This record gives sequence, C-alpha cells and structure tokens, in this order.
Amino acid sequence: MPPAAELQYDVRATRKGMSLPAQSVLRWQPAAGSYQARMEFKALFVGARSQTSVGTLSAADGLIPTRYGDKNRSEQATHFDRTRQPPVLRFSANTPDQPLQPHTQDRLSVLLQLGAMLAGEPARFAPGQTVTLHTAGPKDADLWQFRVGNTTALNLPAGTLEAVHLDRAPLHTYDNRVEVWLAPSLGYLPVRILWTQANGDVVDQQLARHSPLPLTP
Repeated sequence: MPPAAELQYDVRATRKGMSLPAQSVLRWQPAAGSYQARMEFKALFVGARSQTSVGTLSAADGLIPTRYGDKNRSEQATHFDRTRQPPVLRFSANTPDQPLQPHTQDRLSVLLQLGAMLAGEPARFAPGQTVTLHTAGPKDADLWQFRVGNTTALNLPAGTLEAVHLDRAPLHTYDNRVEVWLAPSLGYLPVRILWTQANGDVVDQQLARHSPLPLTP
C-alpha cells in the first residue's frame, strides 16, 4: 500500500456542454490494519460532492471496505454487512440488498485497490489483460471490468509522470466510462481520473499537487 498522502487535482468538467471550473482532493490514510479514503469535488455553480470509503487492510486481499458514502446534498451510504450469512450489501437508498462477494469494492476504493494489485504483482497486469472487480455504488453493485493499457508519460499540472492506463468501458446503456492512470512512482496512486457519463458529461481530474500525510494510529 502507498503511504498516506493528499492528492490535489485540477478538474476539467463539462455539464450539458458547459465548462465548469472545479477542483478535487483525494485523501488516502492507511493505518495499522485499516484505511480511510475521501474524495471531495467542488465545482462552480454546482457545489460540492464527496465520496468516502472506510474499511480494513489485508496483505492477501488489499482493501476490504466496510462503508461507502456518496454525499451531494445528503449522503447515501452502502454498508458491507459481513455479519449476515451470506454477507450482503445494504443501501440507505432503500434499494434491495445485494450479495456481497469476497472482493467487492466501492466506487472510490476500487481505484486504490487497482493500484494495490498492480503494485503487488506488476508482471501479472501486462497491457491487454483485464481486471474484473465487483463494485458497489450508492444504490447497487455490478461487475467493473478494466482493460490494462500501456504505461505512458502524462503531462500533468504537477509535471510529467509515468502512469499505467486502465479503462473501464461501459457494459450497459447507462454505465459510466471510467479511465484511471496509476503512477508507479507514487505507489500506484491515481494521477488522472476521467469519468465520462452516458449523457456526455465529463469530469477529468489531473494531478496538480501531492503531499504526504501523517500516519493515523
């Protein structure tokens, strides 16, 4: 796992064809056997939105989320309930429970889990390989399949960084396309995240600054 860090991104966002000035921050804080992650996005005329993921860490399995939150005006939470048999995902949005698979991630932790997987076994993820992770959102869960691309030099606001490209193509009509670039020099943390929604709206987060954070107990 990469050490605790704060990553600040310059954001190029478009909504209904209109460009919106925006910024975002990812705070990644691992501890002894646990983690906290928070992504906060702020855009002019739109306001703030945040995603949070908390859970445990395992040398064998990486991130094991216990709760995911997605907050716009109010928060919707997804609980990874392993006290039930079989385990289930419970949604505060009152959508039906869904089965909790052994390696289920959430929409924030999945980006960090991909980095942990590449850091642990980089030779396993050659260009052209696919990585499939069961991924929970605020209302449901589905399989997200990422295709591993090439390692390229990205010209970012923070400077030029080598990064591995992974691309989640939509499987269903209303799926988002998710592309992420993970930098080996930063412990495979995401240095660019590009979301393309089914309606054409785009959020392109590009690393502007990064700094270490103190370890939590």
